Amino acid sequence: MIIMKTDATQEQIAEVVKEIKKCGLRADVSQGKYRTVIGLVGDETKIPFAHFAVLPGVKEAMMVETPYKLISREYSKFSEGEGEGLVVKVGNIEIGGDVPIFIAGPCAVESKEQLFKIAEEVKKAGAHILRGGVFKPRSSVHSFQGLGAAGWEEAEKALDWLREAGKRFKLPVVTEIRGEAQVDLAAKYADMLQIGARNMYNQDLLSKVAKKNKPVLFKRHFGAGIEEFLSFAEYIAVEGNKNIVLCERGILPLGKGKNYTRYTLDLAAVPTIQKETYLPVIVDPSHGTGRRDLIFNMSCAAIAAGASGLMIEAHYNPAEALVDAQQAITPDELKETIDACQRIHKLIASERNEKG
Repeated sequence: MIIMKTDATQEQIAEVVKEIKKCGLRADVSQGKYRTVIGLVGDETKIPFAHFAVLPGVKEAMMVETPYKLISREYSKFSEGEGEGLVVKVGNIEIGGDVPIFIAGPCAVESKEQLFKIAEEVKKAGAHILRGGVFKPRSSVHSFQGLGAAGWEEAEKALDWLREAGKRFKLPVVTEIRGEAQVDLAAKYADMLQIGARNMYNQDLLSKVAKKNKPVLFKRHFGAGIEEFLSFAEYIAVEGNKNIVLCERGILPLGKGKNYTRYTLDLAAVPTIQKETYLPVIVDPSHGTGRRDLIFNMSCAAIAAGASGLMIEAHYNPAEALVDAQQAITPDELKETIDACQRIHKLIASERNEKG
């Protein structure tokens, strides 16, 4: 990355960008409180760093070893001065701020009545953002694929319900994108676009979603390491969209024998990722465990680990849910979970403040 002097002019910054483009690369210009930092995007193996270092207005040209430099805390440190965390706005809700944010709702939108009833109840329980799947990636082709599987007309109707429910109960809405063809339609209705675990590696989908300039909820693949997860988040950032919320949702369990949980919820990933990047990190205990009886415990643990929020599946009658019934909790259980997590957050924040 190229670190500009604090008194660098816009003309000098523009000249550096011009030189970068001459090398066949793109420039990511981050203008912070104290100085401007320019990240080079592309194959840097033949870049003349010595040339950039002596351009007017340049303080330093340095190599960043990490493959996710644009979202690295180091990159933020040079532009912002303190490596400050990013606050991502979804509607009027801020993720990554001083309070944990709770995203809740049905795994799948099944009907207008079902969605509105759940939206009303999760709002009362303390949720800040409404989730609802219209395009559902499923392991079995014989499972319910979401209303979007019935065609574009049904998909748009379900997305309209989601937006309408969000407006009625004053909740921004998030929905998952399963393929490139769905991006434009979903972006018309949702406040935030979700990339699910199975699509973490889909570079073309990441780029198309990023270009919508909406906040992106980006889930870690169940087989991906942390470096790999962050490296693919970089595909969103290079399109100029850094409003990314990372989501830990569990990794494949190790060992032989019976698996007592659907996945292993890697809560150590939360503080680890926070040391590497300035992006907010939330946790999905629903997919991470696959068991409704573990949601409360793992939600509390996630907030204690420093997560900026949670994403939880909720349903007024979990047994009726067409998708992931075994991991959905009731609105009353959601309220109990949110209340406990808020108390834990306040306690930890108080302890940190006392230590200075």
